[in-house]
Amino acid sequence: MTFSFKILHKSKKSKARVGKIYTPHGIVDTPNFVGVATNGTIKALDNKILEDLGMQLIFCNTYHLMIHPGEDIIAKAGGLHKFINRNLPIITDSGGFQVFSLLYGTVFDELKKKGKKRSDKLVLKIEEEGVLFRSYRDGKKILLTPEKSIQIQKALHSDIIIPLDELPPYYLKEKNLKKSFERTHRWEKRSLDEHIKNKKGQAIYGVIHGGIDKELRKKSCNILQDFPFDGFAIGGSIGKNKKEMVDIVKHTVKYLPEEYPKHLLGIGDSVSFEKIIPLGIDTFDSSYPTKAARHALLFKKEKNIKISKKKYSYIYKPIDERCNCFTCKNYTLAYMHHLFKTRELVFYSLATIHNIFFMINLMKEYREKILKGIF
Repeated sequence: MTFSFKILHKSKKSKARVGKIYTPHGIVDTPNFVGVATNGTIKALDNKILEDLGMQLIFCNTYHLMIHPGEDIIAKAGGLHKFINRNLPIITDSGGFQVFSLLYGTVFDELKKKGKKRSDKLVLKIEEEGVLFRSYRDGKKILLTPEKSIQIQKALHSDIIIPLDELPPYYLKEKNLKKSFERTHRWEKRSLDEHIKNKKGQAIYGVIHGGIDKELRKKSCNILQDFPFDGFAIGGSIGKNKKEMVDIVKHTVKYLPEEYPKHLLGIGDSVSFEKIIPLGIDTFDSSYPTKAARHALLFKKEKNIKISKKKYSYIYKPIDERCNCFTCKNYTLAYMHHLFKTRELVFYSLATIHNIFFMINLMKEYREKILKGIF
């Protein structure tokens, strides 16, 4: 099966749509949530559990996998699917996100520090050729170029490739933002050229940039549409709050062709879904559900549960009596509270199973609502 995207139904109330992304390793129903499996697995779960849960697409990280175990080891195993024992589709990030996270910290850190750089010197240089990193494992210098990123993703044999890009901070000055913008688009073109040399049945998405500058966002859409990308991802800094994010995404999608799949990078919470799916976004990735699970936050439609609270030690009901996940069918809130308080490792697996199952089913509900004409 080669890569393609088919729109099955369009909402009459918004730009929301139901579709299917076809890949060599299976089909992804859209709209859909993409679990972040940075090192080849979602934390606390193995890939067979993920397949049983119905996680159709996972997001693995090129930067981390090239550092360990190394693309050569994965290639010798027969590619990432065989190495991690997954039969369903995989998308891989270019490593470009690390340009931002290693240099400025997390998005939260960057906003809090208003663009101040970290002092640990993990990113040594960002220039036209690429990005010079120090490995966080042994301090070894690594030059990641657009071509190298694609070559690694070829070795991983992921279904969808993300080209190398730079994620500049929210507070970057206009002059520097434009410099980053121009370089990122040159990198994306170089990435595409390297990919086209030997497609291997893989697809590649163009990444829309421009920060919160709407004219740059429009320009990015226009630039990337001139090249044969298979879909588009909205990346870069998209605002300091949800209101600004929605505004930027709404503006951006106006300039993207309807017939291509659209992915929103790094967003994955239920509040955002309700506002972003009507704009025509097809897939979302985020580590939020798994991080929430590890920090005792269990998802529920009415109100999320903070399982660390003492009141749950006396409640002998599942997290959600309507939920059919393994955790809810077998364990109570009282037991989950006990596991968390005693730091039993099984808590992280059980909590993550529930949160991931919640996200998968939430997306099923959105698809059904769109098909029924109520969303």
